[in-house]
Amino acid sequence: MSELHKFLFDGLPVRGMLVRLTDAWQDMLARRQQAGGYPQAVTELLGEMTAAATLMQANIKFNGALILQIMGDGPVKLAVAEVQPDLSLRATATVVGEVADASAGVVKLSDMVNVNNQGRCAITLDPKDRQPGQQPYQGVVPLFGDRHEKLEKLSEVIEHYMLQSEQLDTRLVLAANDKVAAGLLIQRLPVKGENNLEGNQAGQSRADALRSADEDQIGVNEDYNRISILAASLKREELLELDVDTILRRLFWEEQHTRFEPLAGDTGPRFACTCSRDRVGSMLRSLGVAEVDSIIAEQGQVEVGCEFCGTQYRYDPVDAAHLFVLPTAGAPGTDHIQ
Repeated sequence: MSELHKFLFDGLPVRGMLVRLTDAWQDMLARRQQAGGYPQAVTELLGEMTAAATLMQANIKFNGALILQIMGDGPVKLAVAEVQPDLSLRATATVVGEVADASAGVVKLSDMVNVNNQGRCAITLDPKDRQPGQQPYQGVVPLFGDRHEKLEKLSEVIEHYMLQSEQLDTRLVLAANDKVAAGLLIQRLPVKGENNLEGNQAGQSRADALRSADEDQIGVNEDYNRISILAASLKREELLELDVDTILRRLFWEEQHTRFEPLAGDTGPRFACTCSRDRVGSMLRSLGVAEVDSIIAEQGQVEVGCEFCGTQYRYDPVDAAHLFVLPTAGAPGTDHIQ
């Protein structure tokens, strides 16, 4: 069963999380297999993205979807992982070219999405109950480092994002295959409370002071650096094959840490798609009668497939016509027209 574990290092400004997606990940891949599946390297990238997005969603208090996107100019034009606040998740990728065979060795991130160093990583927070005029928050970073060197691991991209956007040191270890998608996150806790600050400069807001204090701690907190080095020693095979208890015991056997009740089952990570016939119908109505009629004339029906779960929605001429029929008040059955 897929599971998420949270833990704190006692008396230290360091927190951690470990996620293992098993049934949720396998369910997602099985549904996608109906449409042909993904090359092995894309499966591994998408698995790492899904594990990373789950860790980031669980790391914040936000009532909305967290969407992690990688886009660029390689054969993988777009890869998306989306996690809801209840940890339900889904993911998809758009592949338009040939991806190198992963069995011959590690396929670089740059070869898949960042051939000309123009690739981008976007993290979007989309509130569930948006107010009128409210837009989702989105942060975007390039797939290269401070010296414009290509970043070849998704973990490095997200670490870079967290350092730039949150001023927090973060260590992320990710791994995925066709059975498991897993990730370990170690993060230095942000400065909290006035007592944690040695003093505010005159005229500086408390928020600015907190941000400044966090920036001052980047890279120099010895406790975080020690635990980060231990986390970085975790090998890909260990993350994929070992259970959570064994991983934490091997890595942090000298570090006192408190673990919280794991999230699994109905409260843990699980596959769920938000597509529906109603949503597809709304999309078709937005195209207009003329466009839908032209598709019917050419193909005999309208067929729309969900990129996330592979579900196919089909509309014959009668179904399509019903999309544009306004229900008559009080007419029996009109509230069920889709």
